[in-house]
Amino acid sequence: MKHVKGNDRSQIALIPSSLEEVIDPNSEVRVIDLFVDSLDLEELNFRLNYGENGRPAYHPSDLLKLYLYGYMNKVRSSRDLERESKCNLEAMWLMQSLTPDHNTISNFRRDNKEAIAQVFKATVKIARNFNLIGGKLIAGDSTKLRAQNSKKNNFNKKKIERHIKLIDSSLERHNEQLAQADGDDKEKIQEKIDNCNKRKDDYENLDKQIEKSGQPQISTTDPDSRNIMLRNNICEVAYSVQTTVDAENNIPIDYQVTNKNDTKAMGPMLERAQEIIGHNKFTALYDKGYHNGSELKNAEDLGIETIVAIPKNNGASRAPDERYFSDKFIYNQEQDTYTCPEEQTLTTKGKWYQMKSGANVKHYKTKACGTCPVRAMCTRSKTGRLLSRSEFQPQYENNQKLFDQNYQLYRQRQAIVEHPYGTIKRQWGFSYIITKKGMDRASADVGLMFTAYNLRRLFSIIGQKELKKYFKEIASYSSRILIQIKLFLSVLTTSFRNENNCKHNLNIA
Repeated sequence: MKHVKGNDRSQIALIPSSLEEVIDPNSEVRVIDLFVDSLDLEELNFRLNYGENGRPAYHPSDLLKLYLYGYMNKVRSSRDLERESKCNLEAMWLMQSLTPDHNTISNFRRDNKEAIAQVFKATVKIARNFNLIGGKLIAGDSTKLRAQNSKKNNFNKKKIERHIKLIDSSLERHNEQLAQADGDDKEKIQEKIDNCNKRKDDYENLDKQIEKSGQPQISTTDPDSRNIMLRNNICEVAYSVQTTVDAENNIPIDYQVTNKNDTKAMGPMLERAQEIIGHNKFTALYDKGYHNGSELKNAEDLGIETIVAIPKNNGASRAPDERYFSDKFIYNQEQDTYTCPEEQTLTTKGKWYQMKSGANVKHYKTKACGTCPVRAMCTRSKTGRLLSRSEFQPQYENNQKLFDQNYQLYRQRQAIVEHPYGTIKRQWGFSYIITKKGMDRASADVGLMFTAYNLRRLFSIIGQKELKKYFKEIASYSSRILIQIKLFLSVLTTSFRNENNCKHNLNIA
C-alpha cells in the first residue's frame, strides 16, 4: 500500500531568511498588526512611561497584538500565549520574535481593564466609519460566564449556619468520646476537636465578612463573583455580562460585567447606547428579565422607544378563573378606581405601600366581595379580592401596547443578541472567565472577547484589503500630526532659547 512520505528529518532544508517571507501576505496577523499600530495607546490610557532603571519593559502594543491574536484564535491562557510567541510563526512575526513570560503577559491584562475597554470602543468607531452601525434597532441581553470559583467556595449566611451546626454536632460527639478515651486514642480525638474548632473559626470569620460587606453572599476564590441563576433553576458562581448589540450587522456596541441580575440593568444600558449612537431615535428590545417599572420609566425619560417582553401572570394577578385575572379589571384614571368583571367598584385609601422591589403600590378593594356569588372564581382570600396598582403602571401599560403592536419586530431580538454569544461561547468555547480575583480582571477578559469578535466581524464584512488601507491611512495621518507637533515644539523651544539669549546679552551690556 502506498502512502505519502515525509522528508528525512536529518536532511538539510532551505529555510527563508526572514519571518517576513514566511507569513502569507493575506494573513490576518498583518491586519491585527496594522490595527494596533493605528491606535494612540497613550490616549487609550495604556501605560507607556516606565523607569529608566532595571530591565526595559515590553511595549503595550506588542502585548496587545499577542492578546488579540490569541483571543481571535481561541487562545486566552497567558502560559499558552507565552508558548505561542515561541513556536507559532505568525505570533513570532507579530511579536518581532519577542518572548515575554506568562507573568508579564498576565499582568498586562490585569492592569489594563479601562484601556482594553477603549480598544473595544475603537472597533465600534471603525464599524461606524464604514456605516455598519444602523443606530435604528438595538437589542440588549445578558449572558452568564462561569467564574474561577467553585460552588463550595461560595457562602451565604444559611450555608455558613448549616456548616457550623454540623461542626457543633461533631464537636459534641468528639467530646463524649474524649471523656471515655485514654492514651493514644485521646490524642487522636483531641486532634479532631482542634480541627473542628479551627473550621468553626473559619466559618465564623466568613460570617463576619458577610455582615461587614452588606452583601448576601461571599466567594473566597474570586470575591466579586456571585451564585447566579442560569436557567431552569440551575445556579453557578458566575458573572453576568450585559451587552447591547446593533441589529444592522449584529455588532456589539457596549458591554458591562456585573454580578447582579437583569432587573436594574436596562436604564444604564440605554444611557450608554444613546451616548454611543449619538441620538435617542432608536428602538431597543429586551427580554422579560428586564421587565421592571423603574427601568421602563428611565427609558421613557430618555425618550427611547423600548419594547420589553411581558412576564407570565404571577400569583398576585391570577385568579381561580382566568375571567377574573387582574387584567380583566378596568381602571378609571379620573376617579382612581377599578371596576371588576361583575361591575363592582374597587376603591383605594390612597396610601402607598413599598414592595420588596422598591416600587410603591396602592391597594384597591370592595366590600361587595362579601356577598359576591362568583367570589370563589375570583379569589381564595378570606378578606376578598385585593388589587395592587404600581406607581409605574402607566409605563407597564405603554410597554404592553408597544409589545402587542410590534411583536414581529420583537421576535428579532434573540437572533440579534445570540450571534455574538453563540460565536464567543459555543464556537470559541469562552463560556467562563479565565481570570481570578475580581471584577476588573473579569472585565478585561470580557473586553478582549468582544474586541476579538468585532474584529472578526470587520474582517468578514469589510475585508482585509479595505481594512489594511484604512489602518495605513490612519497611521499615516497620525504620523503627519506627530511630525507637525514635534516641529511646532522645536520652533517654540528655539524661540524661547533665543529670547533668553537676548535677555542675557542685554544684561551683560
